[in-house]
Amino acid sequence: MWRCAWPPVAVAAGTTVAAYLLRSRVEGVLGWDEDVIRRATDFTRDHPEFRRGLLVWEHVFLERYVYGAATGVCWWSWRRRGSVIDGSRALWAFLAMMLVWNLNFDLKYVVRRLRPVVEDPVSLAPGFSFPSGHTANTAAAATAVIILVWPLLRSTRARGGAVAMGATLSVLTALDRVFLGVHYPTDVSAGLVIGPGMIVASYVGYRTVRSATKESS
Repeated sequence: MWRCAWPPVAVAAGTTVAAYLLRSRVEGVLGWDEDVIRRATDFTRDHPEFRRGLLVWEHVFLERYVYGAATGVCWWSWRRRGSVIDGSRALWAFLAMMLVWNLNFDLKYVVRRLRPVVEDPVSLAPGFSFPSGHTANTAAAATAVIILVWPLLRSTRARGGAVAMGATLSVLTALDRVFLGVHYPTDVSAGLVIGPGMIVASYVGYRTVRSATKESS
């Protein structure tokens, strides 16, 4: 029972603590956030080519493109369903990603943290800041796709490569948001936890339901 419950509990607890610290305006957390943003945007401002690369990354990893690509993998997986991948696995992956997408919007309006204010901004973004949507959605899509195709990755090298690629894309997206000055480090850190955490939590639920269904049939 506890093995099934701990992933959602851990994600909820971590997110709640972070949201409380931000809404309570804990000085140490806010001061560190502001200092990192100032240093990151100063670096970006001094390196125009780096800034252009960040803007390209920002556009490529918009939610609609990230989830569009991941949905394509779900569709391919569903078409290939059989003895290796169950068809319901693809449906789970798609629904789990949509859940994270919606949850991210909900959390933004609960916390209502304003975007970083930079004197000479290198980029602008609408809406609230916590958590980072780009980061949470990229990390969620990467995690869902890895779990979805895991049965097809037969070697340790292939599985390690998939995890490394997913982690790299997620972390680079988080850094992109900070260096553009549109998210604080705590925003992207929350995204890196919420995205994969909710996917793993939903997968535990999916596996529990699947096991119960098989036992009763």
